[in-house]
Amino acid sequence: MRLISDSPDSKVLLKKKLFSFNAQLLRILSFAAFSLLVYDLGFEKEIQTGFLGILYNIFLLSISCSFTLRLFSKTERYSTARYLVEIFIILFLLLVSLANFGLIQFDNTIIIGNLPIKSILVNLLIFILFLIELSKLTLSVNQLKIHPALVFILSFLVVIIIGTGMLLLPNATKEGISIIDALFTSTSAVCVTGLIVLDTSSDFTFLGQFIIMILFQVGGLGMMTFTSFFGFFFKGSYSLQNQLFLKDYINEDNIGAINSTLVKIILFTLITEGVAALLIVKIIDQDLFDSMGDQAFFAIFHAISGFCNAGFSILGDGLYEVGFREEYTVHLIIAFTIILGGIGFPVVLGYFNYLQHVVVDTTKMITKDKAYEHAPRVVNVNIRLIVYTTGILLLLGFVTYWIFESEHTLAGLSGYGKFVTAFFGSVTPRTAGFNTVDMSALAMPTILIYLLLMWIGASPGSTGGGLKTSTIAVAVLNVVSIAKGKDRVEIFKRQLSAETLRKAFAVILLSFLVIGLGVFFVVLFDPQLPLVSVAFEIFSAFSTVGLSLGITGDLSTGSKIVVTIIMFLGRVGTLTVLVAFVRKARTLRYKYPEEGVFIT
Repeated sequence: MRLISDSPDSKVLLKKKLFSFNAQLLRILSFAAFSLLVYDLGFEKEIQTGFLGILYNIFLLSISCSFTLRLFSKTERYSTARYLVEIFIILFLLLVSLANFGLIQFDNTIIIGNLPIKSILVNLLIFILFLIELSKLTLSVNQLKIHPALVFILSFLVVIIIGTGMLLLPNATKEGISIIDALFTSTSAVCVTGLIVLDTSSDFTFLGQFIIMILFQVGGLGMMTFTSFFGFFFKGSYSLQNQLFLKDYINEDNIGAINSTLVKIILFTLITEGVAALLIVKIIDQDLFDSMGDQAFFAIFHAISGFCNAGFSILGDGLYEVGFREEYTVHLIIAFTIILGGIGFPVVLGYFNYLQHVVVDTTKMITKDKAYEHAPRVVNVNIRLIVYTTGILLLLGFVTYWIFESEHTLAGLSGYGKFVTAFFGSVTPRTAGFNTVDMSALAMPTILIYLLLMWIGASPGSTGGGLKTSTIAVAVLNVVSIAKGKDRVEIFKRQLSAETLRKAFAVILLSFLVIGLGVFFVVLFDPQLPLVSVAFEIFSAFSTVGLSLGITGDLSTGSKIVVTIIMFLGRVGTLTVLVAFVRKARTLRYKYPEEGVFIT
């Protein structure tokens, strides 16, 4: 007689339990290795060589074995890309473990920020493993039955709190940092603002600068977008609940295209940042750096900061630093990177789908497989409105900067220098935050134009903040429509919905309310500060720009808290906060008699 434990069903059940235990073990090992890594980097001078070092190497070997077991489990859905990535992780962890035990040797001659390249790669891989396991957990957040807007807000809060804790590590700064300053810096990075109360170049170590870079990379893409991609890639599938939950975060109406949209967003981000970094390394003067590693880190840091519209720089005076202020081609590269990050992923994906359709159908027509088919509305009204508005704002900023700054910051520059500086000056106030000139030398008309550009900000679904280009475009179109006596708003042979108009009005009103309260409280806490500088600071904070007239470091604790809150509200959106906390009204099954109210 066959024993029950020998039955095929029992073996399958035992196998499932084994692989489930392995998955839980891998998660625990990843979190433990990351915790040990944080302790090691934050409190020690170098990689541990004692008991903790042995424990760390055991973790790496165990993770490698756990990945190997999962690779052959066949209980999860694997793509070719995932196979290759996990095999690379296994081999790399195995080699590093053997090297740490002294069985093989690594080349440690390449140094970046006082750390060997091997250590940096290992630390980065451990962080990625931690992020992978964390990402899998985020895929189950929809089971908590929390409003998506609240989840969006909480995701930023969690990253800000983690970032604050990381910046408080002794080795993150050279002379220590207060909790308020750490919170301010973390919020500024996660909300891709760029306002600083400590000098990123001199007050933070390489570790601190790297933490800030990771924070604005995650904050620029959005925590849910970032973790959802990793979660899907290493889990293999989304549930229907995951898809419904994620569609609003990435502005994708087609549920079946959520995975491909996430992949396109991440790939576009990595490709843009990678190309920008390579171009900067290729073009910038090598004599400005002490080593090749410092040059590479400079390029990567500013490429990511530019695409994420973060405005952080590891130069004391930003891009106005002596020696860097004449690198006009580098400024131009960063400017275009800012535009690509700020124009919004829906725009990029829309034109990508359009070009893909044109190329594929044209190829089929040439090869006579089938006739060319026109695809209507691939580039919809939203995309066209954003592109037109962005172009108008860039042109307006360029012309006004050239006119008003001709006798100020543009004086004495070459023709190419004037063109690039004026162009950069029209790009940076729209949530980027870099400066290639002395901000205190700007003419007053330019400052007022900057206030307008900062208030409008970037586009929806982008890495930037602000009122958003589509919002101001809808508001202007509504004004023109009222002036013409029309009872509706039309653009590109389409009629805008009443809901769109109501949202635009609400966002504009809330922005004025938040900015007004911000100016009031900062002036209340720091009455000695000039009103123009305070207003500039608050506009910059709300629109997550990062430009300042030089008062950020002089803010009192109360003002820092006010600016921190405004940076957060500017990134997540005031309307999002209201939607998350105000109870949604039921469907109205009644209608009162309509009556007008005197407006003018």
